[in-house]
Amino acid sequence: MAALPTQHFAEIPLAPQDSIFAITAGFKADTDAKKINVGVGAYRDDDAKPWVLPVVKKAEHIVVNDATLDHEYLPIEGLKSFTDAAARLILGADSPAIAEGRVASVQTISGTGAVRLGADFLARFRKGAKVLISNPTWANHRAIFADAGFAEVADYAYYHTETRGLDLEGMLRDLRAAPEGSIVVLHACAHNPTGVDPTPAQWATIADVMAAKRHVAFFDCAYQGFASGDVDRDAQAVRFFATKMELLVAQSFAKNFGLYNERCGNLSVVAASPAVAGAVRSQMAKLQRAAISNPPAFGARIVSTVLNNPDLYAEWLGNLRTMSGRIQAMRTQLFDALQKLGTPGSWQHILDQIGMFSFTGLTVAQSQAMRTKFHIYMTDNGRISMAGLTTKNVQYFAESMDWVVRNV
Repeated sequence: MAALPTQHFAEIPLAPQDSIFAITAGFKADTDAKKINVGVGAYRDDDAKPWVLPVVKKAEHIVVNDATLDHEYLPIEGLKSFTDAAARLILGADSPAIAEGRVASVQTISGTGAVRLGADFLARFRKGAKVLISNPTWANHRAIFADAGFAEVADYAYYHTETRGLDLEGMLRDLRAAPEGSIVVLHACAHNPTGVDPTPAQWATIADVMAAKRHVAFFDCAYQGFASGDVDRDAQAVRFFATKMELLVAQSFAKNFGLYNERCGNLSVVAASPAVAGAVRSQMAKLQRAAISNPPAFGARIVSTVLNNPDLYAEWLGNLRTMSGRIQAMRTQLFDALQKLGTPGSWQHILDQIGMFSFTGLTVAQSQAMRTKFHIYMTDNGRISMAGLTTKNVQYFAESMDWVVRNV
């Protein structure tokens, strides 16, 4: 084949493969009958199959059969009935900020798009600020803020390796040491990857330090209702902070509605006044116009239909309890299996952690041995998705884990 006369792209290096999607590819290619995928953060039922929420099926039927709907463009800010409902869900139906018109919300391309829109917004209006992300955190956080143009994206202490719990002292130390007005990315609930959340009292202390340092709170909320089974409990931190300071909160409806490929998200900013909220909304819309023009409708219509219908909303809460309850049952069964095996070490943290993920404490070598010897696919940092465990494979997983702890 003849080369083109002009080559503009010959010097571009090959980008590394995304580690999470590489895990899925490896799992799919594996032919072993006992293989298990605990790498990807997506809910699975007890047959390790994707679960379409029954309430989502009902909402889809309503949307598809609504003769008044069409395929015209949504507004740049998205579907208003969706963004209003999303803001109420995270901030509370009785939120003073909502009642006073101090909330600016924009529909986004899932939670990732919400974080990116918020990062782009802050890159323009908090230019030069330092960004702090938890150590560890969702891998995309660093990439998003760096790509948005922030020169300094640093860690704050979060996970205590020895206790396998929250390093509150280290976190507060780093927040106090950061330059005034730093942007602090916080996980609203079900911290990814550790599953370790602050208590309400600890959140109050964190908020006091944030307020004293005039830091910008940016919550990432991907698991509301999915973590504890209670949407109000999972929103406590965000709602508390919203009474103390301005903030941003990114929401994803991938996990709690099972709408992974519909890319349905929301970004809300709680502002000091309605005028400020209006200015913020206008600037977010300007950024959105340049990035995606306007968001897709179908996922937002499903979520809006459920959140704005009392009967469907109640059914959705039941679906959330089903998912969170199965995950909690898997935590208990894994813990019990390790106890019966006498696996060296303490495994109480598996029960204490919350949400989809557990930070097992396995080393890189042990995590890799789980894959190479036992066909169990997980991230190298020891994080597992509890949703990948079932009543049929949890014993094999525990036995494999026991072996690597003893031998690697």
